[in-house]
Amino acid sequence: MADADHKTPIRIARRNPDKVMRLKRLGSLHQCRLSFMRTLLRRLRDENWRFERLRFDFDVRGEGTAVYAAIGPERTYSLVCFGHDLPAEQRSDRVIAEAWDSTFTLFDGVPDDADIERLRANVPKQEAGRISGKELSLSRANRSVRLFDAVVSALANGRQPDREEIEAVGYLMRTTAVYGSGKFGAADRQAIEDRPECRGPFQIEMLSVYLTRTYVMDLVEHMARLRAPEKAVVLEPELRRAFGVGNSTGLGMAPFIINHPKLFNNWIAAREEALARVRSLPGASEGERSDFLENLKRAGRMVAHWQSGHPLQLEKIADLKQDLRLLDAHLADEAVLDADYPWDALHVWAEEVLSLEGQELLVSLMMEPYGHLIDELTGTMAADEGGSTVLNGAMSIGHLRGLISEFYGWALAVDWEDRGAIARVWYTSEEKLEPRLGERFEEPIEAYEQPLAPGRDVARLMTALEAWDYGETVAAFLLSHPEHRHSVRRVQLAETHVYAEIRDNTISADLLPIDLLRCKLSFFGAIHFDPRSDRWVRINMFKSAPFPHELQALGADDWSYSA
Repeated sequence: MADADHKTPIRIARRNPDKVMRLKRLGSLHQCRLSFMRTLLRRLRDENWRFERLRFDFDVRGEGTAVYAAIGPERTYSLVCFGHDLPAEQRSDRVIAEAWDSTFTLFDGVPDDADIERLRANVPKQEAGRISGKELSLSRANRSVRLFDAVVSALANGRQPDREEIEAVGYLMRTTAVYGSGKFGAADRQAIEDRPECRGPFQIEMLSVYLTRTYVMDLVEHMARLRAPEKAVVLEPELRRAFGVGNSTGLGMAPFIINHPKLFNNWIAAREEALARVRSLPGASEGERSDFLENLKRAGRMVAHWQSGHPLQLEKIADLKQDLRLLDAHLADEAVLDADYPWDALHVWAEEVLSLEGQELLVSLMMEPYGHLIDELTGTMAADEGGSTVLNGAMSIGHLRGLISEFYGWALAVDWEDRGAIARVWYTSEEKLEPRLGERFEEPIEAYEQPLAPGRDVARLMTALEAWDYGETVAAFLLSHPEHRHSVRRVQLAETHVYAEIRDNTISADLLPIDLLRCKLSFFGAIHFDPRSDRWVRINMFKSAPFPHELQALGADDWSYSA
């Protein structure tokens, strides 16, 4: 390593994309300091954002309207909420649902009465309605059948709800979609991307969910008070924070990271740079070691409360519990963190001993003491994706083939004639225009296939290039073979964005789409992943986070590993 007095610091390189960009590893990622929820709360705290409830008018059934304003240094954003008394038989998490317990939009500014009435006529309809460029997001949520009524009833009867019941679910409502970036008439991303508070990925959507959490908690306390004005109590602050916002996410999210390779590269590159910076530290102070060990204990409690009914996730949770036991035993020797380059040594040990779940949780935990070193990397995670569409027609065929061999060797090694390698087809449903995954040899859907198999397509490109001289240009090739433009674009991008491509087969019979979902949701900051099948997952967002009025007192980062 280094000499004894550390005069020659070592710079640990970022991990090799061939290791990082595999679906099994990406499907084992955990939230970290760079996750978008945490980025949002740090900004809200550091810039002293104020929050006001401008309107709150609901009946005992939860029908009514609310407006919550987030007031920043330059602009105000308002969450407009509509509550509905939805019959149980109409409550569905599926995208084909037509009614929800609550519907929302995030308004750019403060809505007046005319805005509210316009939104009331459209927001509850969701996809069937239309919103305007004054709205930045559109979302909806359903009550937890098990817990919502139980909490209202408990509070109305003057007592706190059962803690074990809360931990078994973790939320009172779960969103089934949070749409932004121009969908259904909302403002395009380009209209707001230059605003500092909107520049990072998904900050508008995260703000919408954060304010939704406040609305939900206010609503249950209000309904309890209307039910029993003389007897009702409010939630104790600590218990109130135990609730997050649930989310049900399906295949609609999965293609995103394939369709946005430059953006995805920037997410992964920031995380890998953060890890490399921590691993490159020659030592750890007593405070940094203490911070790490405290978060490790909290992570253990979080994992202990992680519930799932899916056998794949249950197996991963069991592995993770064993990993934490092994990690605790390893760290019982205080010399481990007192050695030279302790984080690098710990990371190397983990790669030899722990499962992928444990390895990636440790990566997140190692970042915790070093906000001063890595939080700035959140500023690198957005992307100007317009530039990534420009093809370099002057590139030689030889250069292009060299890039394919360097970055897509994994794809060239696949037997694309094998039925199992091409068993799946990504297509778009006619009814909801949502991504779907079908079986190539069992359904008549191949004609509708979307370009979501980069590995297969680049392998086809390589085959087509074999007939061309190394000195000829990409422009000449594409004039004859325009069907390969999308693959050439991805290969050229990979030269400068090494984490842009998932290095696995995305149409294989062995594909688990939940790995794609888990990866993206970990960058959101989600916890308690609970797959309901290999194609959709429930999560918890902002669980244990401070509410808006608590941000300054409790901090923006001290909640992330709470149970």
